[in-house]
Amino acid sequence: MNAPVRKLSLVVAALFGSLLVSTTLIQYVFAADLNARPDNRRTLLSTYARERGEILVGQTPVARSVPSDDQFKFQREYAQGPLYSHVTGFYSFYGAQGGLEQAENAMLSGSSDKLFYRRISDLFTGRRPQGATLETTLDPAVQEAADEGLEDIRGAAVALDPSTGAILAMVSHPNFDPNDVAGHDLDEVAENYEELNTDSSRPLVNRSIGGDLYPPGSVFKVVTAAAALSTGEYTEDTVVPGPAVLDLPQTDADLPNAFDGPCGPNDEVTMTEALAVSCNTAFARVGMDIGAEALQSQAAKFGFGDSISVPMRVTPSTVPAEMNLPQLAQASIGQYDVRATPIQMAMVAAGVANDGVVMQPYLVQSVIGSDLSVIESTDPQELSEAVTPDVAAQLNRMMVAVVEDGSGRRAQIDGVSVAGKTGTAQHGEGRKAHAWFISFAPADDPQIAVAVIAEDGGVAGNEAGGGAVAAPIARQMMEARLDR
Repeated sequence: MNAPVRKLSLVVAALFGSLLVSTTLIQYVFAADLNARPDNRRTLLSTYARERGEILVGQTPVARSVPSDDQFKFQREYAQGPLYSHVTGFYSFYGAQGGLEQAENAMLSGSSDKLFYRRISDLFTGRRPQGATLETTLDPAVQEAADEGLEDIRGAAVALDPSTGAILAMVSHPNFDPNDVAGHDLDEVAENYEELNTDSSRPLVNRSIGGDLYPPGSVFKVVTAAAALSTGEYTEDTVVPGPAVLDLPQTDADLPNAFDGPCGPNDEVTMTEALAVSCNTAFARVGMDIGAEALQSQAAKFGFGDSISVPMRVTPSTVPAEMNLPQLAQASIGQYDVRATPIQMAMVAAGVANDGVVMQPYLVQSVIGSDLSVIESTDPQELSEAVTPDVAAQLNRMMVAVVEDGSGRRAQIDGVSVAGKTGTAQHGEGRKAHAWFISFAPADDPQIAVAVIAEDGGVAGNEAGGGAVAAPIARQMMEARLDR
């Protein structure tokens, strides 16, 4: 064989060898990763031939697959789409995005390892492969009350069962209609998806558990009060300074109350009265006295800093690690760099309501197979003991005073004792303050804990405080639960 032919043979052999190696790598080594890629349209289209499991609220499917007359076999359909949009997320040509569609995609699609033996059974029995159904913990009446309350407001609302951690409502506004991005017309879906993605109001963001976290403002005073009471040096009746303006150390800046004048006669006020009127100067002084470590530790016991999933991932809420005294004073009233999600503040209210024990929040009660057997169910789990039962009882009474005699009167429910805390959170010079409210009811036998935020004061703008805008929404949610 002459030299040119020999060289050509070696090149051809090398090419065939490369082809064999690359084919082996693609088919065996990288197969799983390639199949899992969200932009692998071939794999995605193949899943349309399989019926995804339903997402239930009560016994009503709010997401289900219905037969279609085109090549894709099934169409994902969302009943009351906007109402549950951030709970369900959506499933489309872009894959499973947001909500339970993404967080529990393996279960809904039937590809979870937990369904392996069921898939084998389907193979031998000839049954059509089908995903599992998710039964949520949501109370439709509470969900609807939150949605109606937030109607034209940008913000979020969350409700929990204090004794279990079950999520009773999860609403984020603005919302969207998942049906608009779940169709089989690719051009139309792409147009709708682009519109949602470029919308400056960010309707795809679930504000109840993530997005840009909020300064909690005065609702964080419940955490500061818990830290103070837990030292043993304070009680609900302890008298603390409550001047009109607090002279902060290490700076020329002062910290005033949100209202003119002191919080009580002779510039003094009890801890209960300070919470009822939301006295900035009193809680800033208390925060500086107990120290940053006590405040940070107490916030952590309520869940700040924890990475939890419900099963969607919740962005951890934060308290600054390093603070000087003026910063600590601001943090003690929920300002400076304190940031929280609405679900975190609902956990604070629920922890107080549940004798000081914070339960792990969860949204899926059970996973049900195509044969109606329960594949798995969620048992309530304790996250932490935030405060002792005695401290929780004191906080309970203090928060009842907020609603009965203080800034939270608009959360009152006839014949029901309600505990709550208002909040008005500054978040930039010249910007309208956020309006907060956290609460639980009945105070003597808590069935529901709530957190509501109205961005930029909602429809009331600068005139809004948590008591004016957020408290009535929380009241509607609590009434919906208690009237069931």
